[in-house]
Amino acid sequence: MSEVPPILQIQKLEVRTHARLLLRNITLSIFEGEIFGLIGPSGAGKSTLLRSLNRLNDLLPGLYVKGDVLLRGQSVYARDTDVNSIRTRIGMLFQQPVIFPTTIRENVLFGAKRVLALGKVEQTVRVESALRESSLWDEVKDRLQQPASALSVGQQQRLCLARALAVQPEVLLMDEPTSALDPRSTAAIEELLLRLKTRHTIVIVTHNITQARRVTNSLAFVAIQDGAGEILEHGATKALLSAPKNPILADYLTHSS
Repeated sequence: MSEVPPILQIQKLEVRTHARLLLRNITLSIFEGEIFGLIGPSGAGKSTLLRSLNRLNDLLPGLYVKGDVLLRGQSVYARDTDVNSIRTRIGMLFQQPVIFPTTIRENVLFGAKRVLALGKVEQTVRVESALRESSLWDEVKDRLQQPASALSVGQQQRLCLARALAVQPEVLLMDEPTSALDPRSTAAIEELLLRLKTRHTIVIVTHNITQARRVTNSLAFVAIQDGAGEILEHGATKALLSAPKNPILADYLTHSS
């Protein structure tokens, strides 16, 4: 029986500015239904790598990308690629909640209304479905027309997750999604991740090694080598954290625990 192909393939990816190389020779395969973690010291390029997967780096002037990223075998960097479609299929959750100065309902629909032709009934269905999937429905179902700014920070992060889920992405990118949250909200997000991976592939940047151990299936360690970020080791989470082969990773884990 042939192996299941990866949902995402990163092939010899490089990211540079005019002045310097940020990421060098990044090659990874990420499989459907897993939570894939990116760990490593600050400044190694983990967020830059994450933003390369759905071409958010296109929005930053002066960044240049070589190599390729394949989503189900199709290049996201092909010349005729619909970038909006890619960002619909590969959603993003940022470190800090990004809410818009409007209602809870309109925050959920913000992206979906711009990329999908949704009637009023479908909009209502999408709002409830996304809020249920992000475990926020029971807390906000009676105040969907109230300002999103009234929510707590933890609720706002789950609202941002609901907004990403409303377009029904295949892959979710998460850039340290719990770093601004208290322990209770962090636990709620982690519990959500474990449920969401049955329907979405997740790629998460985290500095929390304990969190990586709890929620990820696979990990890649990104660190600076010769002035640019490289993957020094990757593999199944349990093996990589319990018996690292790379001495730089071993030292990182020692000082991160």
